Amino acid sequence: MSARLTRERAEIFARVALAHVEREYPNKMDHVLEGPQDVRGPRALHPIFFGSFDWHSCVHGYWLLARLRRAYPDLAGAATIEALFAARFTADAVAAECAYLDRPSARGFERPYGWAWLLGLQAELEHSFHVHAATLRPLAEAFALRFARFLPLCDYPIRTGVHGSTAFALRLAADYAETHDPALFALIRERVTFWYGADRDAQAWEPSQDDFLSPTLMEAECMRRMLAPADFATWFDGFLPHAAAGRPETLFSPARVSDRSDGKIAHLDGLNFARAWCWRSIASALPGDDPRAIRARDAAEAHIAASLPAVVGDYMGEHWLATFALLALEA
Repeated sequence: MSARLTRERAEIFARVALAHVEREYPNKMDHVLEGPQDVRGPRALHPIFFGSFDWHSCVHGYWLLARLRRAYPDLAGAATIEALFAARFTADAVAAECAYLDRPSARGFERPYGWAWLLGLQAELEHSFHVHAATLRPLAEAFALRFARFLPLCDYPIRTGVHGSTAFALRLAADYAETHDPALFALIRERVTFWYGADRDAQAWEPSQDDFLSPTLMEAECMRRMLAPADFATWFDGFLPHAAAGRPETLFSPARVSDRSDGKIAHLDGLNFARAWCWRSIASALPGDDPRAIRARDAAEAHIAASLPAVVGDYMGEHWLATFALLALEA
């Protein structure tokens, strides 16, 4: 199968996302109850991002739709996407999402994964949905400010294959910050090089059973995004010194997904897509005939092939996997 975004695949991804971004239940909330008045449902608390099983998946479901609409302006679902955005991205709804952040107990709400996806959505809206970008901007600026306040407190990175990953969050946030918040971009660059700059000979003890990110490759992709090409090449030589020989072997082999109806085990399909995204991006920073680039491209193809059929199927995957598939296919 072709490991690229095709119109047919875009149509499938759009149909899947449109079916879940407004599906309120089941819902796994990140919500602290400060009192009985806080016992409210997802739609009451989050008038925009109440669907897709959880807040962050709903955010990147909208990112997915915006991205697909930009890739194929005459997409069959384009009019439905535009109507959805007009209905959901209103000043009142954005104000309510911002107000939620003002709750004392919401300081750590969706940190840092949801923060990064909200900035990713804003960056995408700025490309081709300018009216909605203007409406959502106060929420994006609120999350950018949260990054600006949080990162100086982070003496250590969060090295994980799940939502807490600082490598993933800052890699994604950088795409917004570089254009729209240069001060934040500079802070991201400083933190990334401080945390990861001296890392050498990665052991890659992965995957864990519920990873959807590769701690090793996500760090490498974050460094690729933040460093000049020559500096990245030098760093990567030390970080994965045996990549040309296909070692550590685990990074080049797709993860096995034993039960796609289990939400955590289904994460491993996301890991396959995330690795493919990272490998393709890393390969793009190396000479085309570099043995490491060849290994990386082959590994990406294998990882995509292993999980692309699983994007549609069980809701535990359907509510989020197309986003990570798109990252891999577009890389």
